[in-house]
Amino acid sequence: MPQFYLPGPWEIQKPTILTPEVAHHLRVRRIQPGESFPVFDGKGRIAQAKLLSLTAKSGEALLTEARLDTHREAPYAITLAQGLAGGDKMDWIVEKAIETGAQNIVPLQCVRSVIKLTGSNNSERAQKRLIHWKGIIQAACEQCDRTVLANLEPIQGFEAYLKTPQKPVLRLLLSPEATQTMNSVLIETTPQDIVLMIGPEGGHSPEEEALAQAAGYQLVSLGERVLRTETAGIVAITAVHTIWNLEMQNRLK
Repeated sequence: MPQFYLPGPWEIQKPTILTPEVAHHLRVRRIQPGESFPVFDGKGRIAQAKLLSLTAKSGEALLTEARLDTHREAPYAITLAQGLAGGDKMDWIVEKAIETGAQNIVPLQCVRSVIKLTGSNNSERAQKRLIHWKGIIQAACEQCDRTVLANLEPIQGFEAYLKTPQKPVLRLLLSPEATQTMNSVLIETTPQDIVLMIGPEGGHSPEEEALAQAAGYQLVSLGERVLRTETAGIVAITAVHTIWNLEMQNRLK
């Protein structure tokens, strides 16, 4: 049975009011009073919930066996700095980034972004998109059994993000024109927090690449083929896990 997101704080062994969203999901899945289901609070805690009652808009459950469980989170944090993509591509990117293990998602307004969501004239549209993407993050965590909700940063301009103070991390900008491969950099680097910067349709402009390099980013490629924006980030996240997890396993031998 999939887990359900139930925000804290929780009271264990006491009747807990369910959110309308959880109540709806329970009705859809035909879960009856007396049956149990797993819940998580988005911060790493999980529990078993026994359904006490269920109405059209709410319900009550008794929470037991609460504990911390973050074993599906990597020891390094992956930030996906994604250039805004058009259509429903951003929805797909956010969903798959959560499934593959990104801890932070940063939507960036780039020169070649088809969709425009920065500036005072677009603030309402931007806020609606953020709320929508947060819902996708929650649903993706429920589906793939992650217990920590990924952080979604506000939509911001490319240059503004580069100027934001950041702690030392490995910073990679994916570019099909790069001369060094991402794999070669990962193999030579100790597993650590990492930022993966992906351009929108058409990629980053030469000026953006130059600005990123000046801010400490390395330009890397994913190989001989040019990937779509909705594919590149997911492949990059998977590559990080594949190479660094293998390295950590080898160290334990």
